Amino acid sequence: MTDKEQQRPAALVTGAATRLGLAFATALADRGCDIALHYHHSSEQAQQQAELIRRRGVRCETFPFDLADDDPGCLVEQVYHCFPRLQVLINSASAYHAGTIADTDRALLQKQFSVNFFAPYLLSGSFAKQVTRGSIINILDNKIAFQQYQYGAYLMSKKALAEFTKLAAMEFSPRIRVNGIAPGVVLPGETRTGDYIDWRIQGIPLQRQGRVEDLTRAMNYLLDSEFVTGQILFVDGGEGMNHRGLNAEDYESGDKVE
Repeated sequence: MTDKEQQRPAALVTGAATRLGLAFATALADRGCDIALHYHHSSEQAQQQAELIRRRGVRCETFPFDLADDDPGCLVEQVYHCFPRLQVLINSASAYHAGTIADTDRALLQKQFSVNFFAPYLLSGSFAKQVTRGSIINILDNKIAFQQYQYGAYLMSKKALAEFTKLAAMEFSPRIRVNGIAPGVVLPGETRTGDYIDWRIQGIPLQRQGRVEDLTRAMNYLLDSEFVTGQILFVDGGEGMNHRGLNAEDYESGDKVE
């Protein structure tokens, strides 16, 4: 191993075989970070993407792990053993299921919280024990600004993670900075139609869909800005603040807020 390789920082990205996790892992590789690529079911994709990341001139190793059922602290120990210069943790893995509070059973609630809250909580604690100095970024959802009970368990797990972001920032300072990114309409699920996206855009002040690059730029900002901790950066075109509430003037003018 060359001196340059020994000096490269490393990053653990959960859920990094696909979608946003992969985008963050790739952007970190472009920053010169070695990558610990976590995945659960996407084994073939993980191996393919790891090879593409290696072509960027960094080391990339894959780590299969079930964040819902296994102890997340063990994952950090495995990564740290492989990458002693671990400095970054991106909690990107997520479980997303719709369901009102009334329709949520114990199994759904447990699944949402195990992946979306318990895993980042435990990963962060283990990371703080192993790493001298570093940065944690929790990937949230701009839905934390809303009260969308149609996603009750999912939304509560992300709201809990948002509060944890601030709490962990206090505990881990000054060694480790902890921040969050709350994406809006950037990379919708494959089942979302074009009509649905157009409808969502109507509620976004900037009147457009975001790009993955908007999120990786946000990540780079949080990694580079060493005087920022405990913050949640909404990357959603202003959608999260676009709630005027019902009022008499709108009612009388016929401009009904739905």
